[in-house]
Amino acid sequence: MAIDPERVPRHVAIIMDGNGRWAGERNLPRRAGHEAGEHALFDTVEGALELGIRWLTVYAFSTENWRRPPSEVRFIMNFNRDLLRRRTGELDDRQVRIRFIGRHTRPIPASLRRLMADSEATTRHHRRMTLQIAFNYGGRAELVDAARALGRQVAAGELDPEKIDEAAVERNLYTADAPDVDLMIRTSGEQRLSNYLPWQAAYAELVFTPLYWPDFDRRALRDAVGEYQHRTRRFGTV
Repeated sequence: MAIDPERVPRHVAIIMDGNGRWAGERNLPRRAGHEAGEHALFDTVEGALELGIRWLTVYAFSTENWRRPPSEVRFIMNFNRDLLRRRTGELDDRQVRIRFIGRHTRPIPASLRRLMADSEATTRHHRRMTLQIAFNYGGRAELVDAARALGRQVAAGELDPEKIDEAAVERNLYTADAPDVDLMIRTSGEQRLSNYLPWQAAYAELVFTPLYWPDFDRRALRDAVGEYQHRTRRFGTV
């Protein structure tokens, strides 16, 4: 599929879904799906760089995922710790800025929080692409946190409540300097947004693919971008 380089979405967000089902269909433990998902993620990053996508946001761990079995949660925390140790240098070499969005507090282990901060610091000067990793993220939680921040600004006399508008809300989101999402992709055949970037994706084009996340790659990303380019975005106009 031919891609028009002038119409590549600036910001793509992905719900990486289906690791467990991918593993289950192969009679493998769920952790095998997460491990296979790492290759999918970094092949997708390479594909995004090839296409010239400037912002890529991936849903790695939601505020609801803490309800999963404790053994799986522990594995995911350890896996992400090891992933950062393995891959931060690789992303740094490719001039990719790493950013984590979500609540960077407990119950995320302190050692993982330190690695998250270190990876952000190491890559902070890059602008070829920003890879935002939504970790301990929930869209409603983000809006609650923004409302609390606005409330503190009003209480401190820094903000007139009558001056609160969309721009004021956006300044207090985790993604304050990121453009709105142009293209939202969800893998595994599910067709819902699952509390992911509700403000930022208000006008996003949605693409749902039956591929489980471990089977997603740069070619699947290219196909999704091709579908995006065949749509007409009206933003409420005619």
